[in-house]
Amino acid sequence: MTILDSPAPVLEDAAVAIDTLRLATAGSVDDGKSTLVGRLLHDSKSILTDQLEAVEAVSAQRGQDTPDLALLTDGLRAEREQGITIDVAYRYFATARRRFILADTPGHVQYTRNMVTGASTAELAIILVDARNGVVEQTRRHAAVAALLRVPQVVLAVNKMDLVGYDEAAYAAIADEFATYAASLGIPAVTPVPISALNGDNVVDPSANMDWYVGPTVLEHLETVPVGRDAAEAPARFPVQYVIRPQTAEHPDYRGYAGQLAAGTLSVGEQVTILPSGLTSTIRGIDVLGERADAARAPQSVTLLLEDDVDISRGDLIAPSASAPDTTRDVEATVCHVADRPLTVGARVLLKHTTRTVQAVVRDIESRLDLQDLTRQPNPGRLVANDIGRVLLRTAEPLALDPYGASRLTGSFLLIEPSDGTTLAAGMAGPGLGTEG
Repeated sequence: MTILDSPAPVLEDAAVAIDTLRLATAGSVDDGKSTLVGRLLHDSKSILTDQLEAVEAVSAQRGQDTPDLALLTDGLRAEREQGITIDVAYRYFATARRRFILADTPGHVQYTRNMVTGASTAELAIILVDARNGVVEQTRRHAAVAALLRVPQVVLAVNKMDLVGYDEAAYAAIADEFATYAASLGIPAVTPVPISALNGDNVVDPSANMDWYVGPTVLEHLETVPVGRDAAEAPARFPVQYVIRPQTAEHPDYRGYAGQLAAGTLSVGEQVTILPSGLTSTIRGIDVLGERADAARAPQSVTLLLEDDVDISRGDLIAPSASAPDTTRDVEATVCHVADRPLTVGARVLLKHTTRTVQAVVRDIESRLDLQDLTRQPNPGRLVANDIGRVLLRTAEPLALDPYGASRLTGSFLLIEPSDGTTLAAGMAGPGLGTEG
């Protein structure tokens, strides 16, 4: 099994650190997301020869003269048969400058929930627009989701420029319209790039057909854009996943609290608070991969040992006493509704926050976001699939929630149907988008 042509160069010097960029593609149906991803993989020499041969064979069966690169990501049989993307397709590739984890998300309205999944951990979103159609409602919806999820970088890929004669004016009009909309959403940075994913213009290599464009290609931008905020610099948050008590002759008194450090740094000797109980203790030891360490940084998975034998169980949160979050049973949040069944006032749900799951009730649905003008339509009564709205929740037990703008992990949660475990909505605590309509 060999790589097509020759592989992209890989740095051999172990002293040179290669960072990783997590990104997601989005946009309306048929805007060319899967083709763009396929072109990135193909032109960056990240495709195995047998993968390309399989794509060529399927393309030939369809009567196509050239390989359909979208097939490199459309892995489900239904996707290949319909020529659409249904599920989130994750692809991994690397260049000499950076590694990439890419989520190719669907464009159809009914699969917006999958875009939420793909973008929830992304540091950059590529939103595609068909140069013939411009900014449409699904473009606005995906931009709004990217803003809600606090994706720090957005690339506007104006695709299919070959079908508008590589016209600079057509590109400029779309870029200006999207920039205005993105600014109203509070998106901090937008980089527009005119491309033809089908022909490879400005994807990996500069386009000879658009000499009026002097900016970076898509790959050049992906290789050089700053990789987001350092989670280790935020206040420490340690959701407890498991309590370890081996009770063996060798370790009769061992009691450790295992989990992944979601943010910040914890050190031996540091005073911590356990939430929601409010009990305090001091870190006596930190075990990392079976070895003792003086400190741990996000996102390490570790086991904490405390000086005091306090009551701690799965779902509790350990945080430095000096920067511990407040606890609350009243949650005001923005939610992206992802289920086919509606979310209504008075509904009883389960709320999953980090490793903690509690019962909750929907006290009010304050508003629904109008994606055309970004106004909040008050008192909609319910939210249906793909709606974005503001809700008030009352939980049976207190939660240690951070504002989502401060921490994407400890500021987010899921709403779940208690009867069958269906995910109803993805929630983000704190202020939302839009103005009162």
